[in-house]
Amino acid sequence: MTDTAVSRPDSAQSPTALAARFGLRPAGQRPTLANYTRQLWSYRHFIASFANAKLVASFTSARLGRLWQVLTPLTNAAIYFVIFGVVLNTRAGIPNFIAYLCTGLFVFTFTQTVVQSGTQSITSNLGLIRALHFPRASLPIAVTLTQFQHLIASIAVLIGIVLVTGEPVTFLWLLAVPALLLQSVFNGGLALAVARLGAKVADLKQIMPFVMRTWMYASGVLYSVDMFADNLPPAVAQLMQLNPLLIYIELVRHALLENAPLASPPTQLWLLGAGWALLAGIGGFVYFWRGEEEYGRG
Repeated sequence: MTDTAVSRPDSAQSPTALAARFGLRPAGQRPTLANYTRQLWSYRHFIASFANAKLVASFTSARLGRLWQVLTPLTNAAIYFVIFGVVLNTRAGIPNFIAYLCTGLFVFTFTQTVVQSGTQSITSNLGLIRALHFPRASLPIAVTLTQFQHLIASIAVLIGIVLVTGEPVTFLWLLAVPALLLQSVFNGGLALAVARLGAKVADLKQIMPFVMRTWMYASGVLYSVDMFADNLPPAVAQLMQLNPLLIYIELVRHALLENAPLASPPTQLWLLGAGWALLAGIGGFVYFWRGEEEYGRG
């Protein structure tokens, strides 16, 4: 009789109250930001292995394999040189236009491929997400790491182009390393942000190629940024100089090319590049973390 009386209050409690009493939490509950960061760091080896596997898989069906890491940027550069450099003559007034064009194209392609792949990093891995427990930020970060490995091959090609076209080797070349690292942080934050958006809006992957193409034309990839000042209102031209992709492209051009025209003084470019990296890196990570409970559901 006494045992029954004692058990009744427990049985009358709501499931929520019982869960709180015994320390139970909802499955998939979002951890704190600090705990999430520690979890992500503990999965760093998984992220590296996953990125390497994606890189290898992307060339397994191609007859030339990894050679496409070199052929793709070279082919794109040749096409854009003929159309913009020869037909439209945007090379006028730009010393060493071939190296100028290739630098802009290779640096821009790094961000473009990260964004387009990052948009689908959640939706294309739903089976993995629903089967295993791990920080979902691992997926867009792995995308960034995969494309960074593509970038290394592209930069090797770019250095060859720069040397063949007559640019001298200087200590400024070393500045290309921190410039690309800042861009990598920026790209990682951007990948995290578009990954969450892509998980919510399935049509985003169809829209993103148009967004990136427009961004390319606004980033001085194919022509000198002096055209902005010549053809746009002064306020708009100044706003264009804050474009993060233009900034990273200009930083690498300043490092590798001796007489490349710049949109802003180098010191200003470095400050803006660091600012964009922090803003996108931290902002993208926090934005993605806030949606951690949503991924793979529905």
